[in-house]
Amino acid sequence: MKNSLAIIIGFLIVGSLFVGWKISQDLGPAETATAPQPQTESASKEIGFNPPSMEDVPDGPLGESIKYGHELVMETNTVADEYVGNNLSCASCHANGGTVMEEAPMVGLSAVYPEYRPREGEVYTLEDRINGCMIRSMNGKMFPTDSKEMRAMIAYLQYMSEGVPAGADLPWRAPKEPKQYPVPSVEDGEKLYAQSCASCHAADGSGTGTNTGPAVWGENSFNDGAGMSRMTKMAGYVQKNMPKGQGGTLSDQQAIDLAAFILSHDRPEFEGHEATGRKAGDRQTSWIRKNASKSKTVQSIGKQFSRLKIKTSRNPAPAFAGAGFAYNSPLYNVR
Repeated sequence: MKNSLAIIIGFLIVGSLFVGWKISQDLGPAETATAPQPQTESASKEIGFNPPSMEDVPDGPLGESIKYGHELVMETNTVADEYVGNNLSCASCHANGGTVMEEAPMVGLSAVYPEYRPREGEVYTLEDRINGCMIRSMNGKMFPTDSKEMRAMIAYLQYMSEGVPAGADLPWRAPKEPKQYPVPSVEDGEKLYAQSCASCHAADGSGTGTNTGPAVWGENSFNDGAGMSRMTKMAGYVQKNMPKGQGGTLSDQQAIDLAAFILSHDRPEFEGHEATGRKAGDRQTSWIRKNASKSKTVQSIGKQFSRLKIKTSRNPAPAFAGAGFAYNSPLYNVR
């Protein structure tokens, strides 16, 4: 009886193994393979830099608006001259319509706005960001939010952001934290400007072409409320992109020297300074000309500039943050 039971149990085990093998053969390797693990949130949001071509713009009213937006970006000072107060275009900084990865690209911007802006202390929409540039970098006036120009700009920027999911990590965006630079020398910056910059931007800073050699100071340049009027912002852009075709070749010292020299010249004054507590006559350019090249130490620069007692904005980060200046000095924060 025991032998019979053992034989029966053996047949059942063998039969079970055979049935399992047969099922696996019928399902095939694709069905039995381990399911792929879902991507983590950070991995799934990483995105490559791949701006769409203007040749692929769709037909119809949307396509026409995108094309007009591209035209506005490339030739702002002529296409929207009634809104622009200098001789610059968006492409003066955002090369080739914001499609060059190393030169202030605009790819993916519609995916990161709305965004909190420490300088203004508010949540900014993409429309706000565009108009911020219009009144600062373009030294002009805002586009009405329901205007043909604003709608076209939004259409173009959204087209430039196709395939970029909301909240994606955009590694090509400029870092928010300022880089630490050494103490600048206006005198050395002047020499370097004459050697490497004047051929494109002119000896007097007036420029030789809106998108090829824009004005870097004077009445046709950005005003002193623009982001580029911050010394470390200017130094970072110069070091990354200049001289044209040789970006990344300047040392930290050369970049900050050039920034100090460029910003030591007069430029239009931003009309919105009163809202930040800045007083008339408190000009960053005057202080740079008087002190930057004479200062011997980081501490002396901080002390000299602190004597101006210029009010800081809601953002405690100083205008010269990262340039070797003491963070606890009441330096003016250009807005």
